[in-house]
Amino acid sequence: MRIIHHPGYDPHFGQQHVFPSVKFQKVRDRLLGDATASEADLLRPDPATNDDLLLVHTPAWVDALTHGTLTHAQIVRLEVPYSQAMVRAFRLMAGGSILAAQIALEDGVAYNCGGGFHHAFAGHGEGFCAVNDVAVAIRVLQRAGRIQRAMVIDCDVHHGNGTAAVFADDPSVFTVSLHQFKNYPAVKPPSNIDVHLNNGTGDADYLDILHRLCHRAMADFTPQLVFYVAGADPYENDQLGGLSLTLDGLRDRDRVVISAARQRKIPVAVTLAGGYAEQLEDTVSIHAATAQVACSVAAGSFR
Repeated sequence: MRIIHHPGYDPHFGQQHVFPSVKFQKVRDRLLGDATASEADLLRPDPATNDDLLLVHTPAWVDALTHGTLTHAQIVRLEVPYSQAMVRAFRLMAGGSILAAQIALEDGVAYNCGGGFHHAFAGHGEGFCAVNDVAVAIRVLQRAGRIQRAMVIDCDVHHGNGTAAVFADDPSVFTVSLHQFKNYPAVKPPSNIDVHLNNGTGDADYLDILHRLCHRAMADFTPQLVFYVAGADPYENDQLGGLSLTLDGLRDRDRVVISAARQRKIPVAVTLAGGYAEQLEDTVSIHAATAQVACSVAAGSFR
């Protein structure tokens, strides 16, 4: 399985910020260290262009990001410090999701070691998300005629509000969000399917719901590509989450989503999304395990 990564994914938010931007490099290093991937498996993306971003985002938002003219209110809503390194990181990760989607169409499964910024709306960013890389990637592939129909399965602990809003009333993209209800964001625009989970939901209930949901949605919609937003934050020890999935439960979650798609021969592009465990190494382990499961499913050894 090919893995997309770039050193520029890390915008260096600093150790005091709850978003551990160093995780992207650490996940990449872990995958090489445990032989999940080799250097030959790694691909570096080009940054998404303005033309790519404008398939999803408004000219005013793209211009503000490009030229650093965000207002104080916009930066507060974004919740990450503005810098050119930040903008380049989001452009690179959008490019990474585009490349992951393209590779998934060829190989069946691909893994972007970044991305999944589902709180970015067309005209603004919020919740650590400046560019909705998954939405951009889908639109780029549709523009190129590579796909007509796509599905987003979002298993981050937080509702995929930006993605739901971007694709509202668009029958070509089916959005699914499985998230903790009493958590950010306060306003949750409707996805095609929303599952509002109770606080403390654990492995058994989560996996039962997810299994039935994936098979029903994929059978009814028949997408040509699935984007899997594999947030690490449903973990029981996550600082910004309130669900109770274990490390084993999260691996089973990954298997359910990726296997459901591959059993139907639907390509899967994986993105990382959130992860704020009390111990950074737990977040790294969860993201690395997602890649391990994806590799195993792609090889036909883990179904």
